[in-house]
This record gives sequence, structure tokens and C-alpha cells, in this order.
Amino acid sequence: MGLPNLFRKQLSSVIEWQNQSPDLLFYKYESATDEIKNASKLIVSPGQGCIVVYQGKIEDVLTTEGVYLLETDNHPFITTFLNLRQNFESEYKMHLYYFRTAELVGQRWGTANPIKYVDEFYNFPVSLGAHGNYSIQLKDVYKIFANLVGSKHSYTADDMRELIISRITSELASYLATCKYSYREIDSHLGDISIALKAKVSTLVENIGLLLTDFQIEATCFDEETQNNINAITKMSRESRVAAEVGMDYTELEKLRALRDAAKNEGGLAGAGLQIGAGMELGKSLFSEKEKITTINDQDDTVMQLKRLKLLLDEKILTQEEFDKKKTDILNKL
Repeated sequence: MGLPNLFRKQLSSVIEWQNQSPDLLFYKYESATDEIKNASKLIVSPGQGCIVVYQGKIEDVLTTEGVYLLETDNHPFITTFLNLRQNFESEYKMHLYYFRTAELVGQRWGTANPIKYVDEFYNFPVSLGAHGNYSIQLKDVYKIFANLVGSKHSYTADDMRELIISRITSELASYLATCKYSYREIDSHLGDISIALKAKVSTLVENIGLLLTDFQIEATCFDEETQNNINAITKMSRESRVAAEVGMDYTELEKLRALRDAAKNEGGLAGAGLQIGAGMELGKSLFSEKEKITTINDQDDTVMQLKRLKLLLDEKILTQEEFDKKKTDILNKL
């Protein structure tokens, strides 16, 4: 040990947490030997607190800003030289852990994996992701320090975030499994879900010494498979309504589309991959459906007939020339 270093270790010091990072929740004051000398001064600034650990025990938790005089059994020069047999190292160790007392706001959270539950309206499994923000404040410093920080030199907002997100995800999964909000209505219930989850998560984080001051769900996102399934169902429902408006059902409309698509393939129905016998039967059925729908019936309402023709034109089952001819025939009947 050089004389300059030996001399420097004997001085009482002024201790403070400078350049406090906004993401640090706990910070251990760095000292070469933790042999803080008697009558050293500890500065606690606004937004800070300090846990004083002396000889392995928590002696005090300082939460009021100000300057504190530290009392230890490490006296300048005397204690060091009395410990010659211990390589001049004192057994009187003092550890100082600063902590953040200000609220930590706007912390981001999101589900790492989709949450699965059964959509009550569509009655099939869906996978949902969600994200939002929360704000927390250290409430029970003793509990947090004992259960989470321990001997770590620092504990960050990211460390805390992992813990909180795990609580959020489990509670969100449980809540959605119970409520079964449908794809079409979940966005209108984000406020309700946020309130319910805040209450549940608050209880959980309070057990580890935290106060959840705010919690929000900003948006949800269903996975690609769920969206494709929903889009397919929506399309079928929309087309069923369109078909119903012209006196058809969805099956009849799909048969006509199959006829249209098969006719476009090289080789006609056979080119669509159908066996000769099956193709002939399907062709008869489809041509029968087309003839039924395009045939003018005196008992049919004229507007209904025109709607049917327009649908067949839109689906490219009729050509523009065929449509114009049929339309002229209907109008000539008036």
C-alpha cells in the first residue's frame, strides 16, 4: 500500500449520488474498501433516498433530503494501524445504497408471446398481442431491497420491467380467458381492461414493495392467422348478404364462381383438374344454376332481375354483351 493511498483512506469524506441516471432505481456507492470513516457526511438530494448498511445490517433508511453525519468505528489512522494483522483492513464495513424516490413514468410494456383464448363471437381460438405503458414508485424500500436488490451494485428500470411484464402478461391472459372479448369489440373495451388489470397488477407488485401509479393498454394486435380467419369469415358474411339481395344463397354464388374459374382454365372443366365424369356432372349443375338465375321469369320483380344480372356481371360470369342483351330483354317486357 503506497503512502498517498494510505493517507487518502484515512480522511473523512463527503458522499453523494452525482449524475443520477433516470433509469437507475438502486445504486451502490462505490468505495474501494467500504471502510467509511467516522464523521463522513452523506448528502441526500431531492428525488433520492439512501439505505445505510453497517456490519451487515440495515441501520437506517433515509428518505428526507439533507446532509447526514455518519458514525462508524473506523477512525482515521487509528483503526487502520490497529488492523495490521488483517493487512490494515477494517472489519467495520459500511455500504450505502442510494435509491430513487421520484415516480418512474412512461415505462413501456408489451407481450413477448401472443395470448391465446377462444373468441366468443367467432367461436375459434385467437392469438392476441398487446402493449402499453405504466408508472411506478418505490413504496416499501425494505421489502424491495431484501427481495430484489440484495448485494447487487445497481438495479435498473429494465430489471424491474421484466418482473412487472411477467405479472401483466399472466393477468391479461387470465382476464381475456374469462371475458372472451371478440376481435370486433376488443378495442372498445381497452379502457375496461386497463382498469381491471391495474387493480390486479397493483396487488401483485405491492407484494414486492412497489406502487403502481398508472397503467394503460394502448393497442392490441391479433396474429396473422387470426386476422386471415376473421377476414375469410367477414368476406363470406358480406357475400352471403349480397347473394341474398338477389334471391341467391352463398352456395349458389360459389357454384357460379367455380363455373367462371373453370371456364377460364385451359381445357375448361377438365383443365381445372376434374375427372371427366365428375367434370361433366359439375358442369351440368353449374350451367343449370346459371340458366336458372339468368332466365327471365314474369313473376320476378324487375328490380330483382336487374340486381341479379348486375351481380353476374360484377362476378364476370356474364360478359358486358350478355348483360346488355339480358337487360334489354327485361326492360322490353315492361
